[in-house]
Amino acid sequence: MFSKILIANRGEIAIRIIRACRELGIRTVAVCSEADRSALHAQIADECVCIGPAPTKDSYLNMRAILSACRITGAQAIHPGFGFLSENAAFARMCRRCGIVFIGPSPEAIERMGDKAQARETMKAAGVPVIPGSDGVVADLEQARQEGERIGYPVMVKASAGGGGRGIRLVRSPEELEDAFYNARQEALSFFGDDRLYMEKFVENPHHVEVQILADRMGNIVHLGERDCSIQRRNQKVLEEAPCPSPLMTPQLREKMGEAAKKAARAAEYENAGTIEFLLDKNGQFYFMEMNTRIQVEHPITEMITGVDIVKEQLRIACGEPLSFTQDQVHISGHAIECRINAENPAKDFRPCPGRINALYVPGGPGVRIDSAMYAGYTIPPYYDSMIAKLIVHAPTRQEAIHKMRWALAEFLVEGVDTNIDFQLNLLKDKEFESAEYDNGFLSRRDLKALSRQS
Repeated sequence: MFSKILIANRGEIAIRIIRACRELGIRTVAVCSEADRSALHAQIADECVCIGPAPTKDSYLNMRAILSACRITGAQAIHPGFGFLSENAAFARMCRRCGIVFIGPSPEAIERMGDKAQARETMKAAGVPVIPGSDGVVADLEQARQEGERIGYPVMVKASAGGGGRGIRLVRSPEELEDAFYNARQEALSFFGDDRLYMEKFVENPHHVEVQILADRMGNIVHLGERDCSIQRRNQKVLEEAPCPSPLMTPQLREKMGEAAKKAARAAEYENAGTIEFLLDKNGQFYFMEMNTRIQVEHPITEMITGVDIVKEQLRIACGEPLSFTQDQVHISGHAIECRINAENPAKDFRPCPGRINALYVPGGPGVRIDSAMYAGYTIPPYYDSMIAKLIVHAPTRQEAIHKMRWALAEFLVEGVDTNIDFQLNLLKDKEFESAEYDNGFLSRRDLKALSRQS
């Protein structure tokens, strides 16, 4: 096992990795920007190196500074967490050249799955169901028009190098295509430095279901069941559940989807933790959407229902150890829900609300977990993502989990900044959510300002 690793991230995921390392006896090195000198991850790691000014391009995306910090502290490996450099093949390749272990997949696998158009073709060749769409990248508007007619409207125009809901446009008719095509191209270039696009058939009101996989260097691959991530706003996840509560999800479908996820990982020659994302339509048919080549924000709900520590498994795999369990030893128990707590004002179009946390009280009790890096007196900087905590609950049944989450949210107190706690609480009281009949269009059908009112 490694004796020391560097964590190339911040916030709650950095804290999560530090805690896993402590349990395995691994010393940790945090990196921080100048704006994060007082951040919790910078305080509780064994060592901390400041890597640059507040802007991410000068700090958490500064590959040379991070690799230099790794060298001067003697860290043997880098865990990238999620976001930032976690799916950057160039960074993974630089780690390899420097003799530093990148705790994640190979740069080749990141490239293979990071190019969404190429990933579609890889999955088709492997026999994994994919959404009908273009064969690779769409070169120009004229080809996009031809593909739109062939696929049939409505269609999605999507960034080939995309992720996080960026570079995506829904096109319901040929008249909407030109604006959508150029807007998606511009957004893709702005966020990913790559303006290539591809097209897919738009699946009306599907469930967004993802399957967690782990793969070691010996070729062993397991899946840890599925998560439902259909509660989304502007393609950004808000709340997740595990397992998928939809009546469409039968034991047979669960097994079929899990095996398809393992097949996808094998086709990608994948190693470490990853997620295969599917769309599940109203007829119970599922389609490959993309693969996330990193640990996910919502990984705790899978840990709660399986008892598997995904971060520890990542570390073991990166050391060359085999998985510590087989597929037959994976058992799903109970139901888990995760609410993303953000410093934002839902009544004002979810405007981010950085600032000082004057008072803080977090809920607790059996089956309640908080992943967070905030504390009373902490000042949330304006430079980074607005998520300040993940509230996770686990209970024997979904109904009990909903009740537990409602009470946990009601107890959660954050004073000094606006949050979406009341929004999440009202969401959990919604009848359609309670019935598990919701789909990807759930929040688009709601009065979001009404959901943001104090409960």
